[in-house]
Amino acid sequence: MRVYLAGPIFSAAERDWLGALATRLRVSGFDCFVPHEHLDQAPPTPVAVYALDATALRGCDALLAWLDGPSVDDGTAAEIGAFAELVHLDPERHRGLVGLATDLRLERRRGLAPGDGINLFVAGAIATYGRLCWTVEEAIAALHELAAG
Repeated sequence: MRVYLAGPIFSAAERDWLGALATRLRVSGFDCFVPHEHLDQAPPTPVAVYALDATALRGCDALLAWLDGPSVDDGTAAEIGAFAELVHLDPERHRGLVGLATDLRLERRRGLAPGDGINLFVAGAIATYGRLCWTVEEAIAALHELAAG
């Protein structure tokens, strides 16, 4: 199963974390598309980023979105919305979404606020077409469930 790995990529730490997560996914049997691994233009243009990411989203079976931070990254939120619509239009092709929240700020809000402190549209897309996970292991298990159908 091909997984689009969404998350912020603005710092070396973010890219390193997503790279390590992609490695874990690949070891677990998933083929991953990680946007920053495919950006060969520095700095990339908005049109190039959109073309690359939109094509990749359409070619993936599932989306794993890293949600950590004081708010969900705006690009990640856009990717979640776009992929939710792909799942809605063709659930046989596009299996679903997995949100991954490991941030203690979100964990403290877990169950206390609608959407567990995540933007309500983003949380709604994930709840409608997938599930929210609180550990990497849980997210990998959710992707295996999506792959199994």
